[in-house]
Amino acid sequence: MQPVIESNKGLIRGISAKIKGVSRYVMNDIKENKVSYLLVMPYWIIFFVFTILPVLVAIVLSFTYYNMLEPPQWVGLHNYLQLFLDDDVFLIAIKNTFVFALVTGPISFFACLLLAWMINELKPKIRAFLTLLFYAPALTGQGYFIWRIMFDGSAYGYVNGILLYWGIITEPIQFFQDPKYIMPVSILCVLWSSLGTSFLSFIGGLQGIDKSLYEAGAVDGIRNRWQELWYITLPQIVPHMMFGAIMTITQSFAAADQLIQLAGFPSTDYAARTIVSHLMDYGNIRFEMGYASAIAVVLFAFMVITQRVVQKYLSKLRD
Repeated sequence: MQPVIESNKGLIRGISAKIKGVSRYVMNDIKENKVSYLLVMPYWIIFFVFTILPVLVAIVLSFTYYNMLEPPQWVGLHNYLQLFLDDDVFLIAIKNTFVFALVTGPISFFACLLLAWMINELKPKIRAFLTLLFYAPALTGQGYFIWRIMFDGSAYGYVNGILLYWGIITEPIQFFQDPKYIMPVSILCVLWSSLGTSFLSFIGGLQGIDKSLYEAGAVDGIRNRWQELWYITLPQIVPHMMFGAIMTITQSFAAADQLIQLAGFPSTDYAARTIVSHLMDYGNIRFEMGYASAIAVVLFAFMVITQRVVQKYLSKLRD
């Protein structure tokens, strides 16, 4: 028993020494670069107050019962156990969220990259026009309502009208009420408006590539455009690809507003229920803030893990 105690004491002393060493290094760095730290201080204050602090508060509240009327009551892991063991709707929301993210995320990311690469090769005026054309759906906040008209459940909906005219169906399909069609149609609508910030980031990255690299690549044996893309273009825009991946993953996991507007809240058999809409249900309607915080923490963990995996594989392109 005594050797174990001594070993633990040594481990604690080693950790304490490392913490002191890091603290000493940080303090010395602050003293040497006081002006630089002073200049970035406003940003760090805003970042801490509006980003880090809410995350920390949510983590703490996730272990409590808090209804916004009474003081928070510590319940430990009860909220998390209820989420995964007793909340069937949350499990449906997890499935829907991952299906939605796995479909819209990669398709949106590669569509943005491919279209940006193709548009970048055109003349400046044509490139500017096509960039605006593809980015326009992301600018129109309520633009996806056109899909409600196209997939309207009556015979006056464009899709139903065409299918009835061709004799493919005998009665209108309720696209946003039938669980079989809710998620596929919603995914199609969201993909239409997904060429947003990532698309512009890729355009900017491609515009910043040094043209002499392609000349050097031709000398070194690169013979076609696909080899240029793989050996020169992609490694040069890895930072933009990482930014685009983060934005795409965040948008995919945070999908809620468009699905609610298209399929209703709640949707039929919770077919369009996502983690964010489940969070909105408990946070904005039921005001069970402790439970809502637990949902937010789980969503945050999913997003961080997914982003780390994607960044790990994208970083290999640079190597």
